[in-house]
Order: sequence, then C-alpha cells, then structure tokens
Amino acid sequence: MEFLTNEKLLIVGAAGMIGSNMAQTAIMMKLTPNICLYDPYAPALKGVAEELLHCGFEGVNITYTSDVKEAFTGAAYIVSSGGAARKAGMTREDLLKGNALIAEEFGKNVRQYCPEVKHVVVVFNPADITGLITLIYSGLKPSQVSTLAALDSTRLRSELAKYFKIPADEIVNSRTYGGHGEQMAVFASTTTVAGQPLSQIIGTEALPRQEWEEMKQRVIQGGKNIIDLRGRSSFQSPAYLSIEMIAAAMGGKPFRWPVGTYVNNGKFNHIMMAMETTVDKDGVTVKDVKGTPEEEKELNESYHHLCKLRDEVISMGVLPPIKDWHSINPNIE
Repeated sequence: MEFLTNEKLLIVGAAGMIGSNMAQTAIMMKLTPNICLYDPYAPALKGVAEELLHCGFEGVNITYTSDVKEAFTGAAYIVSSGGAARKAGMTREDLLKGNALIAEEFGKNVRQYCPEVKHVVVVFNPADITGLITLIYSGLKPSQVSTLAALDSTRLRSELAKYFKIPADEIVNSRTYGGHGEQMAVFASTTTVAGQPLSQIIGTEALPRQEWEEMKQRVIQGGKNIIDLRGRSSFQSPAYLSIEMIAAAMGGKPFRWPVGTYVNNGKFNHIMMAMETTVDKDGVTVKDVKGTPEEEKELNESYHHLCKLRDEVISMGVLPPIKDWHSINPNIE
C-alpha cells in the first residue's frame, strides 16, 4: 500500500472532534501507516482509537497514549487541535489566555521530546497567536510551523458559489489574509468567478456592493454561523484542511490555500498571520500579498489587531518581550 511517508504523524488533541476527524482523514488520505493519537483525556482517547480500529483500515498502525513523552518522541510531523473549543457567544479571542498557556506547553514538549520534527500545524484558536507561541517555545524554524488559515478562504469560495449558483470549482483563487478572526482581510482582487474577475462584478447588477459587503460579513462570521447551526464549533472543515497542509509538508500535493506563517519583512513584523504561501518538504515559503489600496488597508488593520493580541499575551507573561525571543529560539530574528 502506497503512503506519502512511513514517518510518525502525531495528532494532538485526538480525543476531540477535530482531532479524531484529522486522524481518520490522514488514514484515508494514506499519509503514513505510523499514526499516534495523543490526548490527556484517556477515556475519550481510547474511544476514538477503538472506533478507528473498528473501521478495519488496512496497513495502518494506530497507537494512542496520554503520556506526553511517549506521544511526542520520534514524531516527524505533528498536527495539534489540542486547545479548548470555542463555544456559543465566544470570539476566537475569548479563548486567548487558556489556549496561550496550552500553546506554550505544546511548544516546550516539541523542543524537549521531538526537536527533529519536520513540520508542525497548529489548529486551535486563536491560531495566529497559539502558532506564534508554539514557534517561539519549540525552537523550530519559522518555515516549520504553520497555522490553519484556509478556512476563511474556503468560506469565501462557498459564499460566492451559493450566491452565483455555480459549482465551487468555478470560483478560483478566493482569498482572505491577515488574521483568522473578526479582523481578517477579505480580498476580491485575486478572485475570478466563472472566468471573470470578481472585482469587475462587484458594484454591478450581478453583485451590488451592499450584497458584497454582506457576503464579507458572512465569511467573517462563518465560524459563528456553524456554532449557531450545529451547536458546536467547526470540526470537519478544519480537520480536512489541516491534514491537506501536513500532506503538502510531507511532499504531497501543493496546498491550495493561504497558510498562517511567521512574518517579519519590514512591513509586518514579529507576527503569525495568513499570507500567500507555498508548502512543501522545505516547509512554508512566504510570497508577497498584493491587493487594491482598500484591501491593503484592511490587511494592515488586521495586522495591527494581531499585534494587540500578541502584546496582550506578552503582558500576561506567556511570551517574553519581542527583543528576548531570539534568546529562546535562535531561529527567530
């Protein structure tokens, strides 16, 4: 049976809905026969492992443990959804303090038990901040840590497809950048709809500007909408997209969407945010993001919002001042 790699893939938070779906997706996509499930909540973890074993998958060795050292040792790839879930009435930012502390512990576990890990994907919210914390404490290179940001772009594609009543594949290069939250920057200039530039459609009878502004709000509130509809936060979509990301890092198909990555380029500094990227065996490579003046302004506002969250984490004492980051992780400039 053909797998992308034989190396160990660790799913952190595997007892949860995202984590358990990530594990099943990774098996079905044939990423590796060597999958380890980790969660501190042992009974639910055992339940997930039992269910996966009951699927009767061929050629896969599924192991599970609530022991941190056993789980992390030898891991070549890690995907973590191991934070608290977002509940009704909460923003991603409301999760900040608790999940910031979880990210600190996660990064330290990577450093201690699997410093040779090749790539880490951070899913739990607010992912831009938890990813940044993980990067700093793990000691890894910025190219080795990425966060799930694609969900906003896929939600934009979905909204456009529903509005125009066309197959989603006819919406090409839908993009949001910056923060994964209420301050994301929704771009129109990158997108084509059935071959026609979206920016030329907005403001016409086909898509009045007011309709576009309302659509943007639906994209921004996409996660809240899932909670309202299902009574719980998204789990199928983040699970699938995060496994697509780690598959690209293993040398699989190129990842099709923006990725949350560390940026320090003179314009956006000392931050993790969604950018145009490539993901492959060499990790994440950042590309320039270009948009209209209005889109650039939105992206800048999103960046400043993320900086406030980062500075809040510094004031909590979870992260040291920026000037001290290099002393913790020499790979951070």
